[in-house]
Amino acid sequence: MRAVVLLLWCWVSLATAQTAPPVVVLVQNGAIGPASAEYLHRGLEKAAELKAQLVVVRMDTPGGLDTSMRAIIKDILASPVPVAVFVAPNGARAASAGTYILYASHVAAMAPATNLGAATPIAIGDTGETDESRRKPAKGKDKDKDAGSDSGVRSTRETMTRKVTNDAAAFIRGLAQLRGRNAEWADKAVREAVSLSADEALKLKVIDLVAEDVPQLLARLDGRKIAVPGGEKRLATAGANVVEYQPDWRIRLLSAITDPGVAYILMLIGIYGLLLEFYMPGAVAPGVIGGICLLVAMFAFHLLPVSYTGFALIVLGIGLLVAEYFVAGFGILGFGGVVAFAIGSVMLIDTDAPGFAIPLGLIGGATAVSALFLLAVLYLALRARKRPVVSGRERIVGATGEIVEDTGRETYARIQGEVWEVRSPGALNRGEIVRVTGIDGLVLVVEPERKGEGS
Repeated sequence: MRAVVLLLWCWVSLATAQTAPPVVVLVQNGAIGPASAEYLHRGLEKAAELKAQLVVVRMDTPGGLDTSMRAIIKDILASPVPVAVFVAPNGARAASAGTYILYASHVAAMAPATNLGAATPIAIGDTGETDESRRKPAKGKDKDKDAGSDSGVRSTRETMTRKVTNDAAAFIRGLAQLRGRNAEWADKAVREAVSLSADEALKLKVIDLVAEDVPQLLARLDGRKIAVPGGEKRLATAGANVVEYQPDWRIRLLSAITDPGVAYILMLIGIYGLLLEFYMPGAVAPGVIGGICLLVAMFAFHLLPVSYTGFALIVLGIGLLVAEYFVAGFGILGFGGVVAFAIGSVMLIDTDAPGFAIPLGLIGGATAVSALFLLAVLYLALRARKRPVVSGRERIVGATGEIVEDTGRETYARIQGEVWEVRSPGALNRGEIVRVTGIDGLVLVVEPERKGEGS
């Protein structure tokens, strides 16, 4: 009898496990950007299609763009499927934008030896003013004017910083109140950039639980009730089927082209390709490749926080370098082009968010290539000045040719591949070699080539 009951219990357990809704696992590694927002959006849609009971977002991020973070949070808040953000594996973090997303989730969990926090919004457009320069008084008769100007600029900057910080603090406090988490610490994370380890976060009720891995997380969530839009759901995650949703080729492509370094390189290839096509019409390949690369770069810049002043400086710099080739600027145009190119490259991405800066090494390499282009142009210009003239009057005088026709009244000779009317003090015969001694309008003055003279 016991054996029958045991077999019946196993059969019921197996049937329940097979019919339980699946759990969808998404992975967020690295900086949060447009590709991350699109991937998580598609992942939540996929979970809804599969009628999943839970979405687990395994996260390890230093932060990212505010716009992408807010898009992710909106998707989480509107999701009919509960979302658990799990900071894992050991050593991972949910810093800056990751902290906001963790607070927005239905379930906040962390693995041991992980951390979260440092959610202060980064100010854009810092002037680099030091404390010493702020304290240093202005000199001269414009002292009061300069002091008033500096005070006004500093006041405006501080006002903007307060506005951004207050907005971020109110946002994360609202998320904390919605999920019943520690709103006081959330405010400190924004205003004071504090951080917490996993155990400390659990004690302060910033997160809901600590788990070693996803299976242990699912085991601890089994039976928990979670409120979602449309009602309350009870999780049955113990032994549930786990489905990992991987980013498709479109997400991977978006992730690649929205990398600031890749977008920067695509832009340079596009600009130089189009310039090469304009310089050599009909080459086709440079124009096609350049046009495609430039359009892809523009799409990436549309999704990234781009300073169009920086972009304009880059275009101006390249234009000045090209102008140096055609105009005798003695290096002034080219030097200005290199400077404009370097400054524009540094200014191009208008944010200090982690993972969204163009590497300085890449900027230095591109600037060095532009400087080498300038040096090559100057070298070719100096060489050209030393070459003898090979066109116009100087090119034709002294050249030799052959008499090809003599009508009695007009004589024609083939000189340097062209047929010219020629005139000579003496008679000329067909096939005779002559040398040009002068030009009279469109008629060349020639004389018979003396024997022993070369052309």
